[in-house]
Amino acid sequence: MSKRRMLALFSDFDEAHAAISDIRRNEVPGVTVDDVTMKSPIEHPDVEEVLGERPVHIQKFTLFGAIFGVTFGFVFLSAAQAAFMVQPQGGKAVIPLPSNFILMYEMLIFFAVWSTFFAFLFLSGLFKKRSALYSEKISLDQIAIIVEIDESAVDPMKTLFQKHKTLEIREEVIQ
Repeated sequence: MSKRRMLALFSDFDEAHAAISDIRRNEVPGVTVDDVTMKSPIEHPDVEEVLGERPVHIQKFTLFGAIFGVTFGFVFLSAAQAAFMVQPQGGKAVIPLPSNFILMYEMLIFFAVWSTFFAFLFLSGLFKKRSALYSEKISLDQIAIIVEIDESAVDPMKTLFQKHKTLEIREEVIQ
């Protein structure tokens, strides 16, 4: 069975919120809140109540960047200090740890920031090809709800969107 992606444009946030609430109450069989994406020009804190918590993966990239920064910082600094004409004099350490801790901390921050930046660029979909369902009206003043559904749920979903005064409905076949 083929899958479709539908986009519904709303002029009022309350109507979009009501449509998502109806989807949450299973008024369209086979469609869950996990299949719904909402796009808006402004932030709506109330939408998390209806859509639920969504996973955020950028923190994982930040953690791995920080771990890499500490490891790389220690190995790089230690290798540079140990390989540089080792001539221990009077009990002085070849690899002085107190001064390395500060540089390791700076490398932790450096790599964590850069990995966060690149993770944001790639995970935000900035480099993805724009979908045919995109509407410029979303960035002006309208709210969009994008739903991925099976072929059998197309008509009930259109009915649900029309019940909540949608301005425009677009759809595309994705499989």
